[in-house]
Amino acid sequence: MVANLGQSGQGVIEPMDGDFRTDFTRSPASLRHHPALVLNADYRPLSYYPLSLWPWQEAIKAVWLDRVDIVAEYDAMVHSPSHQIRIPSVVVLKDYVKPRKRVAFTRFNLFLRDEFRCQYCGSRGDLTFDHVVPRAAGGITSWENVVAACSPCNLRKGSKSLRQAGMSLHKQPRAPGAGELQNLGRKFPPGHLHESWMDFLYWDSELEA
Repeated sequence: MVANLGQSGQGVIEPMDGDFRTDFTRSPASLRHHPALVLNADYRPLSYYPLSLWPWQEAIKAVWLDRVDIVAEYDAMVHSPSHQIRIPSVVVLKDYVKPRKRVAFTRFNLFLRDEFRCQYCGSRGDLTFDHVVPRAAGGITSWENVVAACSPCNLRKGSKSLRQAGMSLHKQPRAPGAGELQNLGRKFPPGHLHESWMDFLYWDSELEA
């Protein structure tokens, strides 16, 4: 089933197929409409960055399919002629999902490995990629030879070696482990965190006195 939530916080439940969402969004707009924090069966978030959130429709669907338990709820409710349910704010999977050991070599994962900073000057924003050993000199596209770089540094280095360009790296690039990326993701909490999530999240930020 799925529910359509109106401005009043009430919804109407409609039939839905048996599949449900297992990917997580990075769109800030999706955080404004009662998303549910998804925990693994060990009560840890499936992902920190992006934070493992389902739209409220998917959370209710997973509850209806008996694939999750509700841990916490919003005040808002959805209803059908015969049922009503509070929208879940935290759900936990009934079956443990084993974390992936292999990290895919993607644009997002590479930026996360480098903490969204240029590996030459340390700046953020306007990031692209640079081959440490230029492809013209036989450099390959791999975890060990590609780093995040701002456009000015990328332009300055061009097809030169680090020595020729008079530049150096903040850290030597390498393939990250899945656990390492998970921990790095904890440094980037989303702009919206519902109070019901806080007991299950551990961010790398200074605690208030």
